[in-house]
Amino acid sequence: MSPAWAKELCTAWNNNPTLTEKLAGSWIKNNGGKGYKIMEVSDSSMKTTPPIQLEIAAKDGKAECTYGGAVKVADLNYNYDYKMWATTHDWHHMGSPAMAMMFGRLNFKGPKMEAMENMGPFSEFLKLVKEVPATVPAS
Repeated sequence: MSPAWAKELCTAWNNNPTLTEKLAGSWIKNNGGKGYKIMEVSDSSMKTTPPIQLEIAAKDGKAECTYGGAVKVADLNYNYDYKMWATTHDWHHMGSPAMAMMFGRLNFKGPKMEAMENMGPFSEFLKLVKEVPATVPAS
């Protein structure tokens, strides 16, 4: 999960109508007045690889990814921002978000009720994480 990979993930987000359209309502509006939400994503198998961040903002009636790259905001507000982490194996075998969280394959901080209300779109995001090509550094 490199900054370059995050940029590709951001592009994939914007090409996914489920994410851009279904999250364009109350989900994207819950941003603490800053105009965007942050999603921090990391691979807990890669202890020396820093997390990446996506910024998602309302743009032209859609929830669009406006930034994908290195962490820019260190202090997240979990009333509206998200932090997610899993092992490499679990990212690639995630399944549904509800089952992944229930069985501990996906670790998560953020607005839990909001996440539960948006499991469908969230499922699409989890698919993107495993579908966007990435290289795994040699250990």
